Amino acid sequence: MSGWIAIAGLGPGDAALVTPEVTAALAAATDVIGYIPYVARVAPREGLTLHPSDNRVELDRAGHALSLALAGRRVVVVSSGDPGVFAMAAAVFEAIDHGPAAWREVDVRVLPGITAMLAAAARAGAPLGHDFCAINLSDNLKPQALIERRVRLAAQADFAIAFYNPRSRARPEGFGRALAILREECGDDRPVLFARAVTTAEESLRIVPLPDAVPDMADMRTVVIVGSSTTRTILRDGAPILYTPRSVS
Repeated sequence: MSGWIAIAGLGPGDAALVTPEVTAALAAATDVIGYIPYVARVAPREGLTLHPSDNRVELDRAGHALSLALAGRRVVVVSSGDPGVFAMAAAVFEAIDHGPAAWREVDVRVLPGITAMLAAAARAGAPLGHDFCAINLSDNLKPQALIERRVRLAAQADFAIAFYNPRSRARPEGFGRALAILREECGDDRPVLFARAVTTAEESLRIVPLPDAVPDMADMRTVVIVGSSTTRTILRDGAPILYTPRSVS
């Protein structure tokens, strides 16, 4: 079998943050598969077929990639950020786990990328400098009750928390519930970073205390990082620095 699949992370947006490993895989590919705006980030060229698809067909997309690889094609499945963080790597392996036996023989590699969470944290300083967790607030693939339980437990454990997919037009209320849980459990004015479209021309960063955080500060292009009880803000001329000390007294 000469075909293969590379599940690649395109990073948060800036082409300079795409790894050389991913660039090489794209140069060798015969096919690129992914969500429409991610495939649009790949330059067309002779010999390359682009397969954009909707965001809610991840398992179908994975099966398509595996079938192409079995036929000898060199396939790159693209995600933004890192493909192993709320993205296509898990979908491809889920398809393999439940699919035809032949799919288990496909050469599959995961090529890491820089996540939006890490890019946002770097822009602000080091808010993830100590223990932290990441929670996807979308309820497309898990119940809202489970999301709220995880938010509550993360707050009780005093993690810094990175929220992906905080708020969409289809589900505007979920992020508000998460903020209400945080205010109930934390009861302080820890900083909240709203980082939108990081590393793109539309980038914006906003830091507010938890009591002042409101749902409409976020959309689907925003990563929200909520500090722990030890996260500090260094005020200075220009943008403040946000960091969480590495030690806990």
